[in-house]
Parts: sequence; C-alpha cells; structure tokens
Amino acid sequence: MTQLNSKRRRFLQGLGVAGAVAVAGCVGNADEGNGNGNGNGNDEEPAGDTEESLPGAKSVDVDRVAADPTDIPGPVDWNEPRHHEISMTTTEVTAEIEPGVTFDYMTFDDQIPGPMIRVRRGDTIHLTLTNSEENSMPHNIDLHAVYGPGGGAEDTTINPGESAEFEFKAMYPGVHVYHCAVPNMDYHISAGMYGAILVEPEGGLPAVDRELYFGQNELYTKGTPGEEGHHAFSFDKMKAEDPTYVTLNGEAYAFTGNGYGPVTVQKGERVRVFFANGGPNLTSALHPIGNVFDAYYREGDLLSEPGRFIETAPVVPGSVAAGEMETPVPGPIKLVDHALTRAARRGMLGVIEVEGEPEPDIYNPNP
Repeated sequence: MTQLNSKRRRFLQGLGVAGAVAVAGCVGNADEGNGNGNGNGNDEEPAGDTEESLPGAKSVDVDRVAADPTDIPGPVDWNEPRHHEISMTTTEVTAEIEPGVTFDYMTFDDQIPGPMIRVRRGDTIHLTLTNSEENSMPHNIDLHAVYGPGGGAEDTTINPGESAEFEFKAMYPGVHVYHCAVPNMDYHISAGMYGAILVEPEGGLPAVDRELYFGQNELYTKGTPGEEGHHAFSFDKMKAEDPTYVTLNGEAYAFTGNGYGPVTVQKGERVRVFFANGGPNLTSALHPIGNVFDAYYREGDLLSEPGRFIETAPVVPGSVAAGEMETPVPGPIKLVDHALTRAARRGMLGVIEVEGEPEPDIYNPNP
C-alpha cells in the first residue's frame, strides 16, 4: 500500500494537482524519488521568483546545449522486431543562451532537444535513465510513444545519483515527444528536458537525401533578450506565459551566422525536417522562409496522407511534426516561428543553407 500511495502521489504531483501529498494520505520523502532536492519531499512550487542573478555571466559547464540537427539515427532498415538497449542521463548544466548570457539548463545527455530515439513498430526498448549525481533535483522521462503509467514517468522518477529502467514495446507508429514529468514539469521542460522518439511504420518512411532534427522551447528568465549576465529562471513569467526567449535547440539564433553557422545541404536534395515543440506553453507557427513543405505530417502522424505544399503549420506543445522540402535553388531557407516577434526578437530562427549553382529559370535575382 505504501508503494501504491507513493506512485499515486507522484502522479498527482506530476499533473500539478494542489495538495497532492494530502490527497495521497501520506508524507513523501526524498528516498521515494519525489522530493525537490531539499529532502522535504514537498515539491512545492515557489510562490514567486526568489533567485536574483544577473549582473555577470556564470562560467559554463558545457560549450553548447544546442543539439546538432544532423545527428540523427539512420532510417530503419530491418523487417523484423528488434530489441534495443537505450541509456540516457539527465544533467543540470550552465551554458550560454547567446554570447554573454548564461542560464542553468536541464537536459537529456547535455543537449536540447534530447537525443532522437529511432525504432520500428513492434520493437522492444529497454530504457535505462540515470540522474547525474551532480544534479540537485529529481528527474524522469515520459515518452508519448509508451503505453504505460505516465509514459514511463512513474517508474523512472529518481533522485540524483540514482538510475531506473523499464521496458516497453513500440506499438503505435509516429514521431512523438518525450519529456521530464516530475512536479514543476513545466519548469523542467522549459529549461530543456524534451526530445523526440520516432517509431517508424513497418514499411518505413519514404526515402529522402537528408534529415534534420530541431526543437523549439521557451525560456522564462528574469532578464530581457540580449541582456548580458546570468539569467535566473522566472516562475512569474512562466505563469504569465511571457517568455524572454523562444529558442531553436535551446539557444537563441544558434544556427545562423551569429551562432554555429547555418546547416548546409546540397541543391537538389530532398530534406526531411523533424520539429519537436517542447513548449511548455506556446504553439509554434512553423514556416520555412523561401520554401514550403511539399509533404507535411501533422502531430507526428506518419500513416495518414501528408498535407501538400504547406506554407505555415501549427506545431502544438508536446508534439512533433515532420515536413519534407525540395531544394531546387541555392540560398538560405530560414526556419522560423511565424509568430514573427519570436523570430525577430526572441531567438526562434535558424538557417538551412542550400549550396549549389544558380537556377535562373526557377529563381533569377538579376533578370
């Protein structure tokens, strides 16, 4: 009964239910994996902002948290169900949002979005999650591709220095979000704890020349965009859904000339973009400036006929879209949230640079 009450309490807390500890009828403790790192087991959301921070930037733990958009597992090339051993580590690290602006992130494997998991429908996944002993908070993982309590979250809620594991069968195809789902899950997701799991249909996906993986999330801080120094997290801004930054792969303008540079593809390549919206709150109006998605898979649905020649499409928080583009002419394709203040002022813009010889019959800048 104690174990049952503990799991129910964690479930209610994960949903943000007020008084979850009282509802469960017992008091938690840090050993049960439902504490907030201070050992009291309450996981109470702060009444308001408490940490000040600024004026100077912190030293960083990692050079970057922005995941490499080209670092994706290869397409499924097997025809029978397989067993996969997958391990992930949750980390709390300080890194730059943009030069001179630091933030305390939370991640899966030091990157945002977390590593893409790629399997086939019918495969079995044995997943081991480790919470780094250097962390200060509990973490877990909820995979939207899992049939099971909390998508695995109930059985992976662990304190720093602990590991947990579970096994699941990938029963429904699609591309789905995963995220941390401990109490204050909106804070953990905002700080970077989300990623994508791709469950390919038995017949696989249509072949393309290039695949890219991006994610959008909001950062709520006590600073303003571009204000140098260390930006503390702001619960008040998060409650108001008023982000300081809206980021691509966790950083502002990471894949532009002012960041790590554009992502390059070759003229004529067919490109598939996987786009995860971690949120936790804003719907993205995804648009590739200078192109369209000639095949677009909404909300991770890979079985229905895709939308055709989609200019701008909503990607709701907690979902992943997949869109395919042709690249007939050289030049930049700017990937933006077409709620354009987010692109112009809050960081949500990246560039896919198409390299190759001009095609004046298609686009001629000097007629």
